[in-house]
Amino acid sequence: MAQTALCLFGNMESEGMLVQSIYYGRIGREATERLLERFGHDGSFLLRDSETVRGAYCLCVRKTPFVHTYRLVQSTDGWSLQDSGVRLQSFRTLETLIESYRNGTASGANIVSLTDPLDKTQLQNRFGQGCVYMEMSSTNSSVC
Repeated sequence: MAQTALCLFGNMESEGMLVQSIYYGRIGREATERLLERFGHDGSFLLRDSETVRGAYCLCVRKTPFVHTYRLVQSTDGWSLQDSGVRLQSFRTLETLIESYRNGTASGANIVSLTDPLDKTQLQNRFGQGCVYMEMSSTNSSVC
């Protein structure tokens, strides 16, 4: 398990600033929903580890009254959004995948608009040294 965590951390280190700023790690679905409801608005999004698929991530986007979750998986072709078990267009990095969907240039999936990254450093700066997202993490229900 420790090797998996190191591998995932290594992937985040090689990603751009956008991904690093919106990556919340191993928070659950309920904590994610509370974060986006409390600090986000329609189009706010963040990235977290998938609770059910090792090595995959979940792109979570608020669109009132819901938080929509999209699984991002890696293959030899790169990163792609998994829609109903089907992998869509592949991208070299998570950053290019997210930016492509954010700019509307990705093909093959109709996802909720990604307008505002929920930057964890902004939350930390606004609410003090404590990690707000860690405090909100309690029970974990697995959906993604």
